[in-house]
Amino acid sequence: MLVAIEGVLTAEEVVHCRRLLDSETWIDGNQTSGPLAATQKRNLQLARDNAVANQLGQAIMDKLLADPRFVSAALPLKFYPPLFNRYEGGQAFGNHIDNAIRNTPDGLVRTDLSATLFLTEPEEYEGGELVVEDSYGSHSVKLPAGSLVLYPATSLHRVTPVTRGARVSAFMWLQSMVRDEGQRRLLYQLDNCIQRLAAAGSEEVTALTGVYHNLVRRWADS
Repeated sequence: MLVAIEGVLTAEEVVHCRRLLDSETWIDGNQTSGPLAATQKRNLQLARDNAVANQLGQAIMDKLLADPRFVSAALPLKFYPPLFNRYEGGQAFGNHIDNAIRNTPDGLVRTDLSATLFLTEPEEYEGGELVVEDSYGSHSVKLPAGSLVLYPATSLHRVTPVTRGARVSAFMWLQSMVRDEGQRRLLYQLDNCIQRLAAAGSEEVTALTGVYHNLVRRWADS
């Protein structure tokens, strides 16, 4: 399930992020690559211990955890904290699948979901589309600044070459409370139906909300 969430950050928050990021020193992006992915990856990143990146990453996590659209789609349990990358001058990332397990200071994170938060407007650069492959084909994603795409980390995906300008993004991985992608999709669809029924004043909302929470209780990891 691929979910686009618009307006995670406001225009003012995007400007603030970019002002801070643009003043930092960018390094070779292969610091987070596995041995196979490293052969496909050409981009720049901020170092994992960069203070500005850590500050902005925490602010992004706080925003996401307060966004009901994100929580509904991801059912987040653990984050691999956001990192920041930059593509320019023909840089790209070929087809790859993300590592299953990531190590953080707080322990291991199983990467059920990947997410990219765009920090540049589409017209600022050419190329740079995130292309995600699934059983329904290829999905090309290039969202407005401040918007996020969430997709299964099991997906084959790539970033096409940036041939003009620069593409700046935050990226992260999450361990969901619900490991199974099909179960997460059903819960997301059910939650969206409940929200529409609630807006229409349906009396069935209470019963369906109970069904939703009982399914989460049955399927969730603790």
